[in-house]
Amino acid sequence: MWGEKIIGSSVMPKQSDVLPPKGWRTLDLSQDGIVLLDSDGKIIEINAVACRLLNCESANVSAADFWEVVLPGIAELHQVAMVQAMENLEDYSFNVHREFEGDWLEYTFRPSSAGIAVNLKDVTSVQSLQLLLAESESTNRLLFKANPNAMWIFDLASLHFLDVNQAAVDFYGITKSSFLGLKLGALFPDGSGVALFKAVRNAGGSKVVSQISRQVKRDGTTVLVELACSHITWHEHKAVLVSVADVTERHLSDRALRREITQLELALASQNEALKNARRDVSAMTYALSHDLQAPLHAANGFAAVLKEKYGGLIDEAGHRYITRIQASTQMMAQLVDDLRTLVQLPQVSGELEKLDVSSVCIAIMKKLRDRHPNRAVTFEMKTGSCFFADKRLLVIALSCLLENAWKFTAKKPDGWIKVDVIPGNVSGDQILQVSDNGEGYDTAHSDKLFMAFQRLHSSAEYPGSGLGLVTVKRVAESHGGRVWAESTPTGASFSMAWPQVQAVQANPGEAVNR
Repeated sequence: MWGEKIIGSSVMPKQSDVLPPKGWRTLDLSQDGIVLLDSDGKIIEINAVACRLLNCESANVSAADFWEVVLPGIAELHQVAMVQAMENLEDYSFNVHREFEGDWLEYTFRPSSAGIAVNLKDVTSVQSLQLLLAESESTNRLLFKANPNAMWIFDLASLHFLDVNQAAVDFYGITKSSFLGLKLGALFPDGSGVALFKAVRNAGGSKVVSQISRQVKRDGTTVLVELACSHITWHEHKAVLVSVADVTERHLSDRALRREITQLELALASQNEALKNARRDVSAMTYALSHDLQAPLHAANGFAAVLKEKYGGLIDEAGHRYITRIQASTQMMAQLVDDLRTLVQLPQVSGELEKLDVSSVCIAIMKKLRDRHPNRAVTFEMKTGSCFFADKRLLVIALSCLLENAWKFTAKKPDGWIKVDVIPGNVSGDQILQVSDNGEGYDTAHSDKLFMAFQRLHSSAEYPGSGLGLVTVKRVAESHGGRVWAESTPTGASFSMAWPQVQAVQANPGEAVNR
């Protein structure tokens, strides 16, 4: 009780008596505390609610002075004013915060024909809401003033500015006092302030209205701003809060970006046209490789064979060597043309990913190599049933290049062997297809040239070839989103291809997967 805090009082306008004379017997029907006093301030009747609120018992306070029940601190502040109000037949009211109980109590004194009626009411919830509202308004005003974004408030009826924060004062170069003397249209040189007002008024409620507008500063500078507007109540005025963002630089950047995009689109169109021309040229070259170049090579080889067959007896030993070199050169040229055509046509032959039995593909390739060189004895090792997700046509091309490479470089080994493995990769989801042999190997000092076109680490006389096989293997791996590498081993060399298998694994076995 001694911790009570009296925070306010007011004189209420005169009202009729709280209870008629016969109501003295029905005090306990009220949900509020009721205390009836005689003209000297003595307690005549008190209901149970009042006893609870005053922390007393009716038997102990009957005929007691009311001000002695409610503590001297309250009496000192309000007794005199209450007596004066009663003499003037006016109501008297005040609120008390009881810190120990943690609640708020409203006291209302009303003159009655029988004396004085005191109404006690717990107003904790109402008072708490009022405090929260006051704190919220205080916080909002603080946020408004300290906000780094320029903000201002205008009255929805008069369009006069009601308030402006320091950021807006700095942004516009207008003092606060001058600002508050202006109307909304003063900031809009093109009259767009009227359009803003109409948009906000039509939106109503809590909807936020955004608008890009041109505004003028005090020094005459025109800026492009984005305004975010919403309805608020400001010091009991229906008003609009406006947040200002300077988008001048962004607008200029957007214009520059649009110009760059336009230029890029033109450049892209030019590149696309160049690409179409390049593809047309590639198609023409592919046709030439397939027909125009092959025909004279076949003719030269054929005439050399006829010359050897019909006129062999008339040609000396040196002439026979020349014929043999002509035939070897034409065959090498024909092989080079075939390899170039294969390399050029790789993008056109790519298709779908599917689960492939690599062992069956390799066995078929090795059979062709053995048929071509029946006198060779090379051991081939591979686990049957090894599977790999790939484009079948591209994988066959790559494996053909790798196995032919291994076959070629084991030619001088009486106990040559070739081994193919399918193993998990170091990168999650990858698989590695590795071809190893015990052939000639290579000098690791020149390993960077292995997968470059026309780069040879051995002479063509010793190991014939076009120098395009490993380049083709690299292109196949890259078309699958993978990579290739080589390793020199004590017994020979190994060449590996690896690419992701995750996308393909999600499909059913044997089902084609779009790349």
